[in-house]
Amino acid sequence: MSTQQTVRQRADEVEGSDALRIDADKASQLVDALNTDLASTYVLYHQLKKHHWNVEGAEFRDLHLFLGDAAEEAEAFADELAERAQALGGVPVAGMDALTEQATVEAEDEDVYDIRTSLENDMEMYGDIIESLRDHIELAQNLGDPTTAHMLRENLIEVEEAAHHIEHYLEDDTLVSE
Repeated sequence: MSTQQTVRQRADEVEGSDALRIDADKASQLVDALNTDLASTYVLYHQLKKHHWNVEGAEFRDLHLFLGDAAEEAEAFADELAERAQALGGVPVAGMDALTEQATVEAEDEDVYDIRTSLENDMEMYGDIIESLRDHIELAQNLGDPTTAHMLRENLIEVEEAAHHIEHYLEDDTLVSE
């Protein structure tokens, strides 16, 4: 472990960006929103990975692949959120305690549930994230940051698509007999 003790920027400080011409006050609001989405996305990522690892049953393969892909999409979006927060002069939320504290979603516990319950929990989390993204798109637009709004809007499309797929998986119609 490094013995260097120099703090370059405190986690709760937002400097703004001269290059992007966004002042510190607006940047602070945007970074807070981005960090909330970042934290929620990481909670989603970990829950999707849990379900990816533990899925069983007749539809194992399709669900295993879907959940793996959905987790990869969440991880990629988390990276975009973190990089945008940093570009705006902020510090991306990173510590496990801070992620849990700042997330607007709550992961299920460590137990393994049947896949229907797991997917219902995922869909609930996706719904909460969809609402948050919509609010943060509007915030970014109102603060004069179309780039952040665009990035969030593009991800909203992916998040809504994943939620829609889960909704289909949860339908009663199936070829599997019970």
